[in-house]
Amino acid sequence: MPRTSAAPNGPLSKPDRCDKLFTMPMQIVITAVGPDHVGLADPIIHHVTGEGANIAEIQMYDHDEEQLFAMLLRIQLPAEKLPALRQTLGKIGQLKGLSVRVWSPDERRERPRLAICTTFRPEPALALLRAIRDGQVRAEPTVMLGNRSACRGIAEQFGIPWEFVGKPDGATDDDRMVDVLDHYQIDYVVLARYMRVLPPASCWKYAGGRIINLHHGLLPSFPGLRPYQDAFAGRMLTYGSTCHFIVPELDAGNQIIHQSTFTIPPGTRLEEIIRLGQEDNEPRCLVEGVRRVVNREVQLHFHRVIANRAAG
Repeated sequence: MPRTSAAPNGPLSKPDRCDKLFTMPMQIVITAVGPDHVGLADPIIHHVTGEGANIAEIQMYDHDEEQLFAMLLRIQLPAEKLPALRQTLGKIGQLKGLSVRVWSPDERRERPRLAICTTFRPEPALALLRAIRDGQVRAEPTVMLGNRSACRGIAEQFGIPWEFVGKPDGATDDDRMVDVLDHYQIDYVVLARYMRVLPPASCWKYAGGRIINLHHGLLPSFPGLRPYQDAFAGRMLTYGSTCHFIVPELDAGNQIIHQSTFTIPPGTRLEEIIRLGQEDNEPRCLVEGVRRVVNREVQLHFHRVIANRAAG
């Protein structure tokens, strides 16, 4: 029997819809990171263009102080070409000494896999996990990581694997952290008051809007480690937090996903302001920011957040 087909202007049948989705262009983000030397970008670019890819974004960086080369490509390619693309670019990476990742936000669009990274504060991670449980955020909490063990109990409470990536002095074993993220095939890395700065190499391995950070102050006005204290010293009455995409510059201001604020009366003590921020405002900010990202309402493009008209 012939396969069922839709009328020219009618809805597609289920088989036709599946075929159409499989052949539609898929957004793919390619990152390549490694020791800096000549001739690193050419074979990757030549391969993807030879496959007929449409290049929507390309960025290349040389971090001279670390002798680090980093490249990001955002391309469009039919979905059926993704497995072969991963295999070929992996081989190119081995030949060139590059750490290559090929990722698409379309692969697990319905429930992207999250890694939730923590240090001490439990409230943001707890709020995010509750929002996922209650259906407010459509994602899979795949693993929790910490450079301290303060939030391990939350992972156990929700039945999520816990991975300790800290050193005895509280610093992070960044290579182990990347290994964990790769092992769990993470789509988005959520820094839920994770109080360590990611090195440039880690940032670029997961570049393209895959790292979401909660900063406990309003950017760009109050960056750094003590935004509550800085705002208090400026006699501010409105305080807030910022959810933003990570790029190598600490708390850069052009990658803001969401901000939430609260206002206090004059004379409120700093301790009370910090308590209100940590227990209520910061968790709400993170939940809404992650929701916007996993729902594809926003994305990072050339280091700026843009609205995604095709969200939903």
